[in-house]
Amino acid sequence: MTGTCVYDADCGFCTRSALWLERHGDCTIAPWQSLDLDLVGLTEEQVASELQWLDADGRPMASGAAAVAEALKSCGRGYRLLGQLISARPVRPLADVGYAFVARHRYQLPGGTAACRTDVSEG
Repeated sequence: MTGTCVYDADCGFCTRSALWLERHGDCTIAPWQSLDLDLVGLTEEQVASELQWLDADGRPMASGAAAVAEALKSCGRGYRLLGQLISARPVRPLADVGYAFVARHRYQLPGGTAACRTDVSEG
């Protein structure tokens, strides 16, 4: 296993995405609601607003688009390449904007509900 993807289990879109990752990735999937956030070193604000990626030792490593990239790198070859592309310096700013857009509108995406609404600042 390469790390842990920490997602918001109250959000249907996030849960569907996590289930997809569980099928395709070689990582642990954990809803933030089941974690001791103090032990992990994250705040509720961080985990409620952005996907988080913990390294193999359980330490926070990436959030937002960078966490998506790390999660994809744990998947099969094609997805791994996509994760590497998202991590590339020229692409990363665009990925951050795309992530912020998706996060802001996740309640409107497949599986999304009103519980998925969150205020996410553009980064």
